[in-house]
Amino acid sequence: MFISNVDTGLERLVRARLPLPEEIGDVAFDAPTGNWSAQLSRITVNFFLYDVQRSTQPSRSSLARTPEPGALQRRVPQPMVQLSYLVSAWAGSPRDEHQLLGDLVSLFAAADHVPGEFLPEELSTSVSLSLGDERSLPRELWSAAGGSLKASTTLQVNVGADSFDWTVAPPSVAKVVAMADRMDRSDRAAGGAFSS
Repeated sequence: MFISNVDTGLERLVRARLPLPEEIGDVAFDAPTGNWSAQLSRITVNFFLYDVQRSTQPSRSSLARTPEPGALQRRVPQPMVQLSYLVSAWAGSPRDEHQLLGDLVSLFAAADHVPGEFLPEELSTSVSLSLGDERSLPRELWSAAGGSLKASTTLQVNVGADSFDWTVAPPSVAKVVAMADRMDRSDRAAGGAFSS
């Protein structure tokens, strides 16, 4: 579920900030094969998810919440996952594609996360963004997809994996009266036994 929520957040971000209204172009998540690209008839921004790995980043998930109405809920920190996308721009000419890709790079170079307003409510962690991949994989990815090589970039997304569910938290302890009372009686009994 968390991957589809990230997809939704990326599409909303691009449509709002690029901008790319629905009447102007599409946002897709397909493998950029030759057959797929031959069917395109509109401006398209494509996010191809090519890799999913455990992230080394610490968890940024919410650890407590109080649903309305309801009792306090807790959960253990969610493991972080890194999603890697090949981002490409499709338009009528290479010049138009370069313009669109340049706009995408400018957008993601300035954004270190997907703003919460673009994320589905079900996603309970932040979504961080990083442009580029130090492994320099685009050429290999285009070759594996069977498509012709074209200008593109990569986007790394770190998000919580939603591995653990919420549980009702035990009631908090205000004070311990019985134990303090027993300790007081024990101290008095011990003092009485050793008094001269």
